[in-house]
Amino acid sequence: LPNNNHFPFDTLEATAALPQRFTPTPNVPVDPPANSLSSSHVSEDLAATRVVVPKTSGAPDVLRKIDLKSALQYGTAQGYPPLYSFLRQFTRENLHPNCPYAGGPEIILTCGSTDGFSKAIDALSNTWIEGKDWTRDREGLLVEQFAYMGAIQTARPRGLNIVPVAIDDEGMLADGKGGLEDVLENWDESRGKRPHLIYTVTIGQNPTSGTLGIQRRKDIYALCVKYDILIIEDDPYWYLQYPSANASSIAARGKPTSQDAQPGLHNYNTPKSSGFPFLDSLVPSYLSVDTEGRVIRLDTFSKTVAPGCRLGWITAQPALCERLLRITETSTQQPSGFVQSMIAELIMGPHSPSDGGRGGAKDGSGWQVAGWVRWLEGLRGNYERRMQTMCSILEEGRYLVKSGRRHSVPTEWSVVEKTLMYDFAWPLGGMFLWLRLNLATHPLYHKTSPDKLSHALWVHLTEERYRVLVAPGVIFSPTEDIARQDGWRFFRLCFAAVDEADVGPMSRRFVEGVKSFWAFEDPDDIEESVCQGVREGCFQM
Repeated sequence: LPNNNHFPFDTLEATAALPQRFTPTPNVPVDPPANSLSSSHVSEDLAATRVVVPKTSGAPDVLRKIDLKSALQYGTAQGYPPLYSFLRQFTRENLHPNCPYAGGPEIILTCGSTDGFSKAIDALSNTWIEGKDWTRDREGLLVEQFAYMGAIQTARPRGLNIVPVAIDDEGMLADGKGGLEDVLENWDESRGKRPHLIYTVTIGQNPTSGTLGIQRRKDIYALCVKYDILIIEDDPYWYLQYPSANASSIAARGKPTSQDAQPGLHNYNTPKSSGFPFLDSLVPSYLSVDTEGRVIRLDTFSKTVAPGCRLGWITAQPALCERLLRITETSTQQPSGFVQSMIAELIMGPHSPSDGGRGGAKDGSGWQVAGWVRWLEGLRGNYERRMQTMCSILEEGRYLVKSGRRHSVPTEWSVVEKTLMYDFAWPLGGMFLWLRLNLATHPLYHKTSPDKLSHALWVHLTEERYRVLVAPGVIFSPTEDIARQDGWRFFRLCFAAVDEADVGPMSRRFVEGVKSFWAFEDPDDIEESVCQGVREGCFQM
């Protein structure tokens, strides 16, 4: 081993936020939600503290020893022992207190969810090569109809059949046309083996923002038992569940986004509480119904600390974690020691004041579990306010309203025409809004193809007067058929990436851009945009 005295780093230090930096939103929905959230302003309390990871710590317990001497040395594939110990306890006692495993779930640290997913499919599937292997041996991966393409691009080179399952505003369908039962029951074996893996994002799904309720999870899990399927549950947005979304949808539309997924209305952690009302109010993981050890859950610090951490963890039954441990030992070995030690010091703090370290609390101790949960509450509050801002503006702008007089009605009457340009479901979680274009109401719908019209709108929105860049649905299409048939119908909007003050103006510019686009009545009005789409390979003439 390299001698730690030759490491060039004597300490690792950073100025970090206190866990109370951001103002939470209520766990229980309030009425009217938008008014309540607007009065619950974002905290600009930038109070901070200094976090220090020392060169050496005198802590006798390896599970509390946080220092560069150990963190920067070769370590265990399970993860840096102090951080592994904290996350394992947090996972068992606070995140999934009602997981039905006899001895509780096990965890292993990863270099983020993408790394975790890559290892999971490596452990649970065989590589298939076209032209070399029998078609009958080809395995498959079930995914949502619109999916996070990073996972698809990880699975596709292994030769896996990518098998989409129909969705609604809540997420993957268990039954009905194109639902999971329909896909499995009517599987065509000439395509290969019936799929034995599901990849799913169940909270604030990327890109659709769907949030899966308890009953739907139970229905899907029952099918997984029947057809012997394992579930890879990717949940980077689990803490970002928005109780106000259902209430806002009822106020605007007369119905909630979901009757089943209702964060804030229930204590979901029964009979055993997490110890925190915030965590108890969140729709729980598939692990809560995993009676057969079929779930591999991916968690990450990318959305709760920063994506550049490249740090996360897998939760699963111990036998699966053991297999993943073997893969880790011969691949990444462990996440970055710099990142693991800094996160551990921030949350756990030093074993004693004499250690030379300093945690993320004001007094130099760590945030501890309560501080970490408070940080998560504040993050949810910030993103929920952004969601409300964007959705309120888009809700008001869904219709193009025209008024005028007609010869067929009395002169003192004015006729008002409302044209629905787009629609969406109020997001129950995540960072995105999935917008469905109603291009059939556009004056040019019968004069050009809908995919060209959709691309022309996308280009139109990027013009200087609007300066809005949305993600077209085609880039989230897991198969070419979905891209061609349905991808053009959707745009994904993100309310997370820009500064809070910019969400409102950008949302208004989006509405203005769509309204101005609906005024185009001559195909020449969109010709340049269409030509650009052809040049960029978005479609053919």
